[in-house]
Amino acid sequence: MISDQDVVRGTLQAYVDKDREAIEQLIAENFHFSSPLDNRIDRDAYFRLCWPSSRNMDDFEIVRMASDGDTVFVTYIGTMRGRRFRNTEVHTLHDRKIVEAEVYFGWNVPHDVAEGQHADPKKEPASA
Repeated sequence: MISDQDVVRGTLQAYVDKDREAIEQLIAENFHFSSPLDNRIDRDAYFRLCWPSSRNMDDFEIVRMASDGDTVFVTYIGTMRGRRFRNTEVHTLHDRKIVEAEVYFGWNVPHDVAEGQHADPKKEPASA
C-alpha cells in the first residue's frame, strides 16, 4: 500500500517529470495551497499559477521527511534551471490524497550569507 510519504514524494517527482496527470491523481479535489505568495488558493488556481513552474524544475533532493498522523513534513533542496534552493513543506492528506499544502521558503544553496554571519534585510546583503 502506498504511504502518505510516497504520495508527497510522488508530487515532487511529478514536477521533475513534468507529469501533470500524475500529480492530479495525488491532489484532492478540495485541495488548498499556501506559501508566502499564495493564501490558501484552490486546486484550479494552483494548477494555473504554480504548475507552470514544473517546466523549469530539474530535481528535488529530500533532506528529511517525517509523518505525524495525516501530516507529512518534507525539507528538500530543489534545483530549478541549475539554481539550488532549500524549502520545507507541510502536507495534510486524507485517503492518500493531499488536501492541504503549505510551503515555507528557505534559502539559496549555497547560502547567500557567509557561515556565522547575519544579513540585515534593511541593508545590502552580507558578502563573504
